Amino acid sequence: MKLLHVDAGITGPASASRQISAAAVAALTAADPSLEIVRRDLEAKPVGHLDGAGLAGLADNPVLREFLEADVLVIGAPMYNFAMASQLKAWFDHILVSGRTFRYGPDGPEGLAGGKRVVVASARGGVYAPGSPAAALDFQEPHLLQLLSFIGIEDITVIRAEGLALGPEAREAALAQALAEAARLRASRGRLVA
Repeated sequence: MKLLHVDAGITGPASASRQISAAAVAALTAADPSLEIVRRDLEAKPVGHLDGAGLAGLADNPVLREFLEADVLVIGAPMYNFAMASQLKAWFDHILVSGRTFRYGPDGPEGLAGGKRVVVASARGGVYAPGSPAAALDFQEPHLLQLLSFIGIEDITVIRAEGLALGPEAREAALAQALAEAARLRASRGRLVA
């Protein structure tokens, strides 16, 4: 099996999403040492934003091929300004390709990329979880989940560290909880489970 590890955090080693995604990859490879890891660092090597010239080659681009070959994805997804990082949005723009990862049929859109397992390592400075006072401001996780669902991916685990900007103690506690959750990921009968 092939695991694609995508990171979008821009704060280097201090990035909580990078720490959580690395912990998830470490747990999954410990559970299944045969996993082949492919790494895509969207800060070190950004994927270009779409433009008119790039549309022609979108159906067969290297980012899409890398995604299609993966069985498992671990996505480090920080929240910036209530949404996903623009680098991550650009990556999604290269993998949501009509005829490759989805198609339109008589009953509407149909995802073509199902069967993949996705772990989202989400990091947010505030608290935006469902039921929190700021939940309506969360344009990060709902958007990520919608994009994945649109292309047919249903097996999604979100590991969330939030409240990271609410002081050192809050950051430490949230990050410790998320890292512990990531460490519990394992393989079961050839499938990766949380």
